[in-house]
Amino acid sequence: MAVVQGIKEKLHLPLYDSVSVEPEKQLRDVETSSILKFFVNVQGKTKLETNLQSASLLPHYNTFEARAMRVVISDLPPELSDEREVEVEGDPATPRLKADVKRVVELLEEARDSVNGERNVFVNDSTGAEEGTSGSGITDVTFTVSDLEGALEDSKNGPAREQIQSNNGAGTIIGEFIYNTVTTLFVGEKIMIQMPTWFFPAGAGPYSESARFTTHGEPDPMATFRFAEPLFIDKQQNFRVEIEIPDSDSLKNIQKIYGPFSIWVVLDGYMTRDVQ
Repeated sequence: MAVVQGIKEKLHLPLYDSVSVEPEKQLRDVETSSILKFFVNVQGKTKLETNLQSASLLPHYNTFEARAMRVVISDLPPELSDEREVEVEGDPATPRLKADVKRVVELLEEARDSVNGERNVFVNDSTGAEEGTSGSGITDVTFTVSDLEGALEDSKNGPAREQIQSNNGAGTIIGEFIYNTVTTLFVGEKIMIQMPTWFFPAGAGPYSESARFTTHGEPDPMATFRFAEPLFIDKQQNFRVEIEIPDSDSLKNIQKIYGPFSIWVVLDGYMTRDVQ
Protein backbone atom coordinates (compact mmCIF):
# COMPACT_ATOMS: atom_id res chain seq x y z
CA MET A 1 0.00 0.00 0.00
CA ALA A 2 1.35 3.45 -0.93
CA VAL A 3 2.46 5.90 1.76
CA VAL A 4 0.38 9.09 2.02
CA GLN A 5 2.91 11.88 1.65
CA GLY A 6 3.12 14.52 4.35
CA ILE A 7 0.69 12.83 6.75
CA LYS A 8 1.73 10.95 9.92
CA GLU A 9 -0.28 8.98 12.43
CA LYS A 10 0.47 8.65 16.14
CA LEU A 11 -0.69 5.58 17.99
CA HIS A 12 -0.14 3.79 21.27
CA LEU A 13 2.21 0.99 20.20
CA PRO A 14 4.61 -0.35 22.89
CA LEU A 15 7.91 -1.95 21.90
CA TYR A 16 8.98 -5.18 23.60
CA ASP A 17 11.78 -7.72 23.46
CA SER A 18 12.66 -10.71 25.60
CA VAL A 19 15.24 -13.24 26.70
CA SER A 20 13.69 -16.71 26.82
CA VAL A 21 14.90 -20.04 28.18
CA GLU A 22 13.38 -23.25 26.83
CA PRO A 23 12.28 -26.12 29.12
CA GLU A 24 15.19 -28.29 30.36
CA LYS A 25 17.66 -25.55 29.36
CA GLN A 26 19.41 -23.05 31.64
CA LEU A 27 19.83 -19.29 31.33
CA ARG A 28 23.57 -19.80 30.86
CA ASP A 29 22.78 -21.63 27.60
CA VAL A 30 21.18 -18.43 26.28
CA GLU A 31 23.47 -15.78 27.76
CA THR A 32 26.91 -16.56 29.17
CA SER A 33 27.88 -13.01 30.19
CA SER A 34 26.68 -10.95 33.15
CA ILE A 35 24.60 -8.68 30.88
CA LEU A 36 21.26 -9.54 29.28
CA LYS A 37 20.64 -7.42 26.18
CA PHE A 38 17.22 -6.45 24.81
CA PHE A 39 16.22 -5.03 21.41
CA VAL A 40 19.62 -6.21 20.11
CA ASN A 41 19.15 -9.85 19.03
CA VAL A 42 15.70 -9.93 17.45
CA GLN A 43 16.14 -12.27 14.49
CA GLY A 44 14.48 -15.68 14.69
CA LYS A 45 12.19 -14.69 17.55
CA THR A 46 8.43 -15.17 17.61
CA LYS A 47 5.85 -12.41 18.12
CA LEU A 48 5.59 -13.56 21.72
CA GLU A 49 9.27 -12.74 22.19
CA THR A 50 9.57 -9.41 20.33
CA ASN A 51 7.74 -7.02 18.03
CA LEU A 52 10.91 -5.38 16.74
CA GLN A 53 11.89 -6.13 13.15
CA SER A 54 15.45 -4.76 13.06
CA ALA A 55 18.07 -4.89 15.79
CA SER A 56 18.11 -1.70 17.88
CA LEU A 57 16.19 0.30 15.27
CA LEU A 58 12.61 1.46 14.85
CA PRO A 59 10.74 0.23 11.74
CA HIS A 60 11.31 2.32 8.60
CA TYR A 61 11.48 6.04 9.44
CA ASN A 62 9.25 5.93 12.50
CA THR A 63 9.86 7.85 15.71
CA PHE A 64 8.89 6.84 19.23
CA GLU A 65 7.96 8.61 22.47
CA ALA A 66 8.70 6.37 25.45
CA ARG A 67 6.38 7.18 28.35
CA ALA A 68 7.06 4.17 30.60
CA MET A 69 9.36 1.16 30.95
CA ARG A 70 8.42 -2.25 32.38
CA VAL A 71 10.30 -5.43 33.21
CA VAL A 72 8.02 -8.49 33.10
CA ILE A 73 9.28 -11.81 34.47
CA SER A 74 7.52 -15.14 34.03
CA ASP A 75 6.93 -17.30 37.09
CA LEU A 76 6.40 -20.79 35.72
CA PRO A 77 7.37 -24.17 37.26
CA PRO A 78 10.77 -25.28 35.93
CA GLU A 79 11.17 -28.37 33.76
CA LEU A 80 14.46 -29.95 34.81
CA SER A 81 16.86 -31.83 32.56
CA ASP A 82 17.20 -35.60 32.55
CA GLU A 83 20.47 -35.31 30.58
CA ARG A 84 22.61 -33.04 32.76
CA GLU A 85 24.49 -34.86 35.51
CA VAL A 86 25.01 -34.02 39.17
CA GLU A 87 27.32 -35.88 41.58
CA VAL A 88 26.22 -36.37 45.19
CA GLU A 89 28.35 -37.55 48.10
CA GLY A 90 26.59 -39.32 50.96
CA ASP A 91 27.44 -41.73 53.78
CA PRO A 92 29.62 -43.68 53.13
CA ALA A 93 31.47 -41.04 51.07
CA THR A 94 32.33 -43.52 48.33
CA PRO A 95 30.95 -44.19 45.85
CA ARG A 96 29.45 -40.86 44.71
CA LEU A 97 26.02 -41.02 43.13
CA LYS A 98 25.94 -39.75 39.54
CA ALA A 99 22.41 -38.92 38.42
CA ASP A 100 20.58 -36.44 36.23
CA VAL A 101 19.29 -33.18 37.73
CA LYS A 102 15.67 -34.26 37.60
CA ARG A 103 16.38 -37.44 39.59
CA VAL A 104 18.48 -35.66 42.23
CA VAL A 105 15.66 -33.16 42.84
CA GLU A 106 13.22 -36.09 43.16
CA LEU A 107 15.50 -37.69 45.76
CA LEU A 108 15.68 -34.37 47.61
CA GLU A 109 11.89 -34.11 47.75
CA GLU A 110 11.67 -37.69 49.02
CA ALA A 111 14.29 -36.96 51.69
CA ARG A 112 12.37 -33.87 52.81
CA ASP A 113 9.17 -35.91 53.07
CA SER A 114 10.82 -38.68 55.11
CA VAL A 115 10.70 -38.83 58.89
CA ASN A 116 14.47 -38.61 59.38
CA GLY A 117 15.27 -36.32 56.43
CA GLU A 118 17.23 -39.03 54.60
CA ARG A 119 16.98 -41.11 51.46
CA ASN A 120 18.84 -44.40 50.91
CA VAL A 121 20.01 -45.32 47.42
CA PHE A 122 21.84 -48.39 46.07
CA VAL A 123 24.83 -47.03 44.14
CA ASN A 124 27.07 -48.93 41.73
CA ASP A 125 30.63 -48.74 43.11
CA SER A 126 32.30 -48.46 39.69
CA THR A 127 29.90 -46.25 37.71
CA GLY A 128 28.14 -44.25 40.44
CA ALA A 129 24.77 -45.09 38.85
CA GLU A 130 21.67 -45.72 40.93
CA GLU A 131 20.73 -49.42 41.17
CA GLY A 132 17.37 -50.95 41.94
CA THR A 133 18.59 -53.60 44.39
CA SER A 134 21.63 -54.53 46.46
CA GLY A 135 24.29 -56.91 45.24
CA SER A 136 27.99 -57.39 44.56
CA GLY A 137 29.75 -54.08 43.88
CA ILE A 138 26.74 -52.09 45.05
CA THR A 139 26.70 -49.91 48.18
CA ASP A 140 23.69 -48.75 50.17
CA VAL A 141 24.37 -45.00 50.51
CA THR A 142 22.47 -42.62 52.80
CA PHE A 143 21.84 -39.12 51.49
CA THR A 144 20.57 -36.35 53.75
CA VAL A 145 18.67 -33.25 52.68
CA SER A 146 21.83 -31.17 53.12
CA ASP A 147 23.86 -33.63 50.99
CA LEU A 148 21.41 -33.31 48.10
CA GLU A 149 20.88 -29.56 48.44
CA GLY A 150 24.64 -28.97 48.61
CA ALA A 151 25.29 -31.05 45.50
CA LEU A 152 22.65 -29.16 43.51
CA GLU A 153 23.99 -25.81 44.66
CA ASP A 154 27.63 -26.70 43.94
CA SER A 155 26.97 -28.12 40.47
CA LYS A 156 26.54 -25.73 37.56
CA ASN A 157 23.92 -28.18 36.23
CA GLY A 158 21.74 -27.81 39.31
CA PRO A 159 18.75 -25.43 39.28
CA ALA A 160 18.76 -22.03 40.95
CA ARG A 161 18.19 -22.13 44.71
CA GLU A 162 14.66 -20.78 44.35
CA GLN A 163 13.72 -23.53 41.89
CA ILE A 164 14.74 -26.37 44.20
CA GLN A 165 11.71 -25.59 46.34
CA SER A 166 9.78 -22.91 44.47
CA ASN A 167 6.97 -20.81 45.94
CA ASN A 168 7.80 -21.80 49.50
CA GLY A 169 7.58 -18.25 50.84
CA ALA A 170 11.35 -18.08 51.37
CA GLY A 171 12.09 -16.32 48.10
CA THR A 172 11.33 -16.67 44.42
CA ILE A 173 13.02 -16.29 41.07
CA ILE A 174 11.34 -12.90 40.60
CA GLY A 175 12.75 -11.63 43.89
CA GLU A 176 16.20 -13.04 43.15
CA PHE A 177 16.22 -11.29 39.80
CA ILE A 178 14.81 -7.83 40.54
CA TYR A 179 16.86 -7.28 43.72
CA ASN A 180 20.20 -8.37 42.23
CA THR A 181 20.21 -6.71 38.81
CA VAL A 182 20.57 -3.22 37.34
CA THR A 183 18.57 -2.10 34.29
CA THR A 184 19.89 0.54 31.86
CA LEU A 185 18.23 2.17 28.87
CA PHE A 186 20.56 3.45 26.14
CA VAL A 187 19.49 5.76 23.31
CA GLY A 188 22.37 6.25 20.92
CA GLU A 189 25.19 5.46 23.33
CA LYS A 190 23.82 7.73 26.03
CA ILE A 191 22.44 6.36 29.28
CA MET A 192 18.89 7.67 29.64
CA ILE A 193 18.10 5.91 32.92
CA GLN A 194 19.92 3.39 35.11
CA MET A 195 18.38 1.88 38.23
CA PRO A 196 18.06 -1.45 40.09
CA THR A 197 15.43 -3.56 38.34
CA TRP A 198 12.95 -3.25 41.21
CA PHE A 199 12.46 0.34 39.99
CA PHE A 200 10.60 -0.95 36.90
CA PRO A 201 7.53 -2.94 38.07
CA ALA A 202 5.77 -5.02 35.44
CA GLY A 203 2.30 -3.55 35.89
CA ALA A 204 1.13 -6.75 34.19
CA GLY A 205 0.72 -10.48 34.73
CA PRO A 206 -1.22 -12.69 37.16
CA TYR A 207 -1.95 -11.57 40.70
CA SER A 208 -2.93 -13.40 43.86
CA GLU A 209 -3.34 -12.54 47.52
CA SER A 210 -1.93 -15.97 48.45
CA ALA A 211 1.39 -15.98 50.30
CA ARG A 212 2.60 -18.71 47.94
CA PHE A 213 2.60 -16.51 44.85
CA THR A 214 4.81 -13.58 43.92
CA THR A 215 4.35 -11.03 41.14
CA HIS A 216 6.55 -8.09 40.19
CA GLY A 217 3.96 -5.35 40.70
CA GLU A 218 0.16 -5.13 40.66
CA PRO A 219 -1.24 -6.00 37.18
CA ASP A 220 -2.35 -2.43 36.47
CA PRO A 221 -0.82 -0.51 33.52
CA MET A 222 -0.44 2.49 35.82
CA ALA A 223 1.49 0.47 38.42
CA THR A 224 4.84 0.81 36.70
CA PHE A 225 7.66 3.31 36.18
CA ARG A 226 6.74 6.31 34.03
CA PHE A 227 9.22 8.86 32.73
CA ALA A 228 8.76 12.37 34.14
CA GLU A 229 9.07 13.65 30.55
CA PRO A 230 8.61 11.58 27.38
CA LEU A 231 11.84 10.09 26.09
CA PHE A 232 12.22 10.58 22.34
CA ILE A 233 13.80 8.00 20.00
CA ASP A 234 14.42 9.49 16.56
CA LYS A 235 14.26 7.68 13.24
CA GLN A 236 17.21 5.36 12.59
CA GLN A 237 18.56 6.01 16.09
CA ASN A 238 19.99 3.00 17.93
CA PHE A 239 18.54 2.05 21.30
CA ARG A 240 18.79 -0.94 23.64
CA VAL A 241 18.19 -2.05 27.22
CA GLU A 242 20.72 -3.96 29.30
CA ILE A 243 20.09 -5.84 32.54
CA GLU A 244 23.35 -6.43 34.39
CA ILE A 245 24.05 -8.84 37.25
CA PRO A 246 26.97 -7.17 39.10
CA ASP A 247 27.45 -9.65 41.95
CA SER A 248 29.32 -12.84 41.04
CA ASP A 249 27.39 -15.08 43.49
CA SER A 250 24.04 -13.80 42.21
CA LEU A 251 25.25 -14.24 38.63
CA LYS A 252 26.17 -17.86 39.31
CA ASN A 253 22.74 -18.59 40.77
CA ILE A 254 20.70 -16.69 38.16
CA GLN A 255 22.52 -18.36 35.26
CA LYS A 256 21.37 -21.74 36.67
CA ILE A 257 17.68 -20.87 36.19
CA TYR A 258 15.85 -23.59 34.25
CA GLY A 259 13.14 -22.83 31.69
CA PRO A 260 10.46 -22.27 30.75
CA PHE A 261 11.53 -18.77 31.77
CA SER A 262 11.20 -15.40 30.05
CA ILE A 263 12.10 -11.79 30.82
CA TRP A 264 10.45 -9.07 28.75
CA VAL A 265 11.45 -5.41 28.63
CA VAL A 266 8.64 -3.15 27.42
CA LEU A 267 9.01 0.45 26.28
CA ASP A 268 5.46 1.76 26.53
CA GLY A 269 4.59 4.84 24.51
CA TYR A 270 3.55 6.34 21.20
CA MET A 271 4.81 5.50 17.72
CA THR A 272 4.66 8.11 14.95
CA ARG A 273 4.63 6.61 11.46
CA ASP A 274 3.59 7.23 7.87
CA VAL A 275 -0.06 6.75 6.96
CA GLN A 276 -0.65 4.07 4.36
